[in-house]
Amino acid sequence: MSTEHKPVPISFEFFPPNTPVGSDKLKTVVQDLSAVKPEFFSVTYGAGGATREKTLATVKDIAAMGHEAAPHLSCVGSTRESIREILGTYRAQGIRRLVALRGDLPSGTAVAGEFRYAADLIAFIRQEQGADWHIEAAAYPEYHPQQRYAKKDLEHFAAKMKAGADSAITQFFFNPDAYFHFVDEVRKLGVTAPIVPGIMPIHNYAKIAQFAARDGIEIPRWVALKMEGYLDDAASVRAFGIEVVARLCRRLIDGGAPGIHFYTLNQSALSLDICKQLG
Repeated sequence: MSTEHKPVPISFEFFPPNTPVGSDKLKTVVQDLSAVKPEFFSVTYGAGGATREKTLATVKDIAAMGHEAAPHLSCVGSTRESIREILGTYRAQGIRRLVALRGDLPSGTAVAGEFRYAADLIAFIRQEQGADWHIEAAAYPEYHPQQRYAKKDLEHFAAKMKAGADSAITQFFFNPDAYFHFVDEVRKLGVTAPIVPGIMPIHNYAKIAQFAARDGIEIPRWVALKMEGYLDDAASVRAFGIEVVARLCRRLIDGGAPGIHFYTLNQSALSLDICKQLG
């Protein structure tokens, strides 16, 4: 690998494990991934705060291992009081980085809570808590699946950043042009903050294709056809998946992306292999 490539910050995302065995396994995954010196590890938060205690426990475990941990915080179904309390708990743990999201309503509920949008949550954190949090917002290069109009989605994103977010992490994607176009468009709206591409290693192609169909994410036709052609040849699926994702990351980094955020699905091997390919 040539040395002219400047390393960019890497970060990794987990979901909170449901069992003690899962928690132990995740500690091993954190240990493995720490080899590439990530900037932070983020931990998701279930619909309507369903995994709140597990998110906190996972964040504490990561922090206890000496790494920066960033809990997700979603405002759907939350009150100002509950957000205040959660922030107080994190503050007491020395946590200062958050991923602030609107989040999804748990199915069967209709109460949106006191915050309508992520921008409201971000503004609240800034007003209440001051400047010492690093707040990440979410970005959708192929636009939010619930937003019919691209222009509206760009405006929502700009509003989140103006409300006080420090940087953003994108939904996963496979088309680098979508990312570069999104960045160009929001720069025109005055957004100057770093926008870090979110990358999904191809752990299980059928599952990723399902996520992509649900969230309006384009999988290039040639990738889909080749993946489907491998059928049950797990080794070929794995090798091709690493090649596709590493090539995507290289193009993003060469094009000026300020970092790479991996959606790990609580596994380390593929992310590490991709990092290795990137040198």
